[in-house]
Amino acid sequence: MNPNADFTEDDGILRFTGSLSLARLGDLPERLDAVAGARTLDLSGIDRIDTVGAWVIHRFASRRDAGIEGLSDDRQRLLEQVAHADQPMTATAKPLSPFLRVLAEIGEATSVAGRTLLGLLGFFGATVVAFGNVIRHPSRFRFNAVVQRFEVVGVSALGIVGLMSFLIGIVIAQQGAVQLRQFGAEVFTINLVGRITLRELGVLMTAIMVAGRSGSAFAAQLGTMKLTEEIDAMRTIGVSPMEALVVPRTLATIVLMPLLGFYASLMAIIGGGLLAWISLDIPPITFIQRIREVVPITDLYVGLVKAPVFGAIIAIAGCYQGMQVEGDAEQVGLRTTSAVVQAIFLVIVLDAFFAMFFTWVGWN
Repeated sequence: MNPNADFTEDDGILRFTGSLSLARLGDLPERLDAVAGARTLDLSGIDRIDTVGAWVIHRFASRRDAGIEGLSDDRQRLLEQVAHADQPMTATAKPLSPFLRVLAEIGEATSVAGRTLLGLLGFFGATVVAFGNVIRHPSRFRFNAVVQRFEVVGVSALGIVGLMSFLIGIVIAQQGAVQLRQFGAEVFTINLVGRITLRELGVLMTAIMVAGRSGSAFAAQLGTMKLTEEIDAMRTIGVSPMEALVVPRTLATIVLMPLLGFYASLMAIIGGGLLAWISLDIPPITFIQRIREVVPITDLYVGLVKAPVFGAIIAIAGCYQGMQVEGDAEQVGLRTTSAVVQAIFLVIVLDAFFAMFFTWVGWN
């Protein structure tokens, strides 16, 4: 049986004997606290040492700034692990009250939104610079990439945008007719369909659809390229990612958004005209003539002015989030979601500003 842990003091050297284990320590820690001074701890005479004994030795040596000697390799590793685990513990913070927690979450969300807005503004500036470089050096313009984006953003979206707009036109006409019938003014359903589709919903719903379809694709494509280090490789060989990847996508979206918005407005008017013909007995010729009388040309101008701005916002938000991907594949999904949410949010906010601006200039 191993004897109890003990030590002798000899001119500043503490020589330990016995077993430095939990079962054999006894009053050793209290006796060590009474030792006035010690420069060296000699552990060559011990029979056994466990984690508790190593902790007692480490604590005493660190407090008295004493050296330790006489340990085998295994025992030295045990002592090093105990010393490594000797880290200050942080007390668990007291839980915040629900009110303060809500305020903290609001503040954090505001901070994230501010940083994101600054990042988008910086990325917008970099995109403008890239456009300027392409204009000054036309040989850098990638025509094939732009044409391919035309197909992805515009041609492939004609089906879903047309169907969505056609159904929205039917819904607007049906709901408007139900409400206006109470006043015997069903004919004004034509005014409702014509003005709201050309001025607002045609472009707005198209922008939302393009944000969910093309903006997410931009973020996912660039995010995947960022993870696979293709963008870093482009920089290495002297190709600007902004000019090669961002400019074609942004240009294609800016050019095609007015066309898609006009197409969506026409499909919504066709849907509204079909319902007016079936439900209100208004012939298509009468519907078209009434549209020409009640819808001013400024409504079309309003939609065409807003469309390219919305397209730029969608493309920049998607490309910006894609370029921010780093770490792992999960970031691709998170950034894609952020791109869609931010694009739709900014489009709706800008639409509100446009509405106030055009009312102020008299286009109402």
